[in-house]
Amino acid sequence: MKAISLITGFCFSVFIFLTPPLTLAQEYPVRPVKIIVNFGAGGSADTLARLVGQELQNRLGQSFIVENKTGAGGNIGADFVAHAPPDGYTLLVTPNSFALAPAFYTRLSFDPEKDFAPVTLFGLIPDVLVVHPSMPVTTVSEFVALVKTQPGQISYASAGYGSGNHLRMEFFKSLAGIDLVHVPFRANPIAEIDVIAGRVPAMFDLQLTALPHIRDGQLRALATTSGKRSPLLPDVPTVSESGFPELVSGFWFAAYAPKGTQPVIVQKLNAEITAILKTPEIAAKLAALGVEVTPEGPDELGKLTHEELVKWGPVVVKAGIKAE
Repeated sequence: MKAISLITGFCFSVFIFLTPPLTLAQEYPVRPVKIIVNFGAGGSADTLARLVGQELQNRLGQSFIVENKTGAGGNIGADFVAHAPPDGYTLLVTPNSFALAPAFYTRLSFDPEKDFAPVTLFGLIPDVLVVHPSMPVTTVSEFVALVKTQPGQISYASAGYGSGNHLRMEFFKSLAGIDLVHVPFRANPIAEIDVIAGRVPAMFDLQLTALPHIRDGQLRALATTSGKRSPLLPDVPTVSESGFPELVSGFWFAAYAPKGTQPVIVQKLNAEITAILKTPEIAAKLAALGVEVTPEGPDELGKLTHEELVKWGPVVVKAGIKAE
């Protein structure tokens, strides 16, 4: 009888030990969840966060509130999430510039790998090299030739110091041997406003945010950074076709939680977001925006976060981008 009691007590203890995380996953969320986007409203990360957030709200019965915390190349928003309680109620949706922060900044209050729990990779979007229509160029080679006649006089916009499109243009400068002046903004849409107005003549923009302005003639597309021509811009050559195959790349977007967030919550969020991204309606909406849906889980996203820094860190050094 004593042995049976011990076995029963052991099984009960195991049950109690296992039950809380399972219950936590079943009940989560029990209150509104805040999604921090570290770039401005109307940008690509913001668009994706609001689309997925609305679907999460529909599926889980709690509000998923998107809040934009911009500045410092996305670092302000990332820092906020890194130091938030690891309870699943504060998430970060960010482009891959987040993973590159250590390459740009010598003093960071967070570590992209150590201070975050990867949740889900959303998908990929290529960049587009765009210029104001008043620029007398229609190809990448013409753009390079023009800049070489006016070194240090032509400027380009970005979503901020350390942002992905800042990195792309600096890498392009080093490859093409040209001198452009960087004009950082707090977000892509704000940068676009000045390029559309002709105050800053060029930028690497995301296909998602650039597409409407290209179609209405407010921006001229010179090349995309995708490996092959975009079905949404079939007449626009790739940078590889334009003589710069090293620049083939794209933005990816992902969700992270603070480090220490319960794995069962991370897995639940990943499962829900993945299911949302795979629904025909959402997949069609994203395809229309030029997003290649590639949902991956926490382990895969963690590896990608590490690989991004390994890949682009040396590019930052080679391009001579000053760390802050």
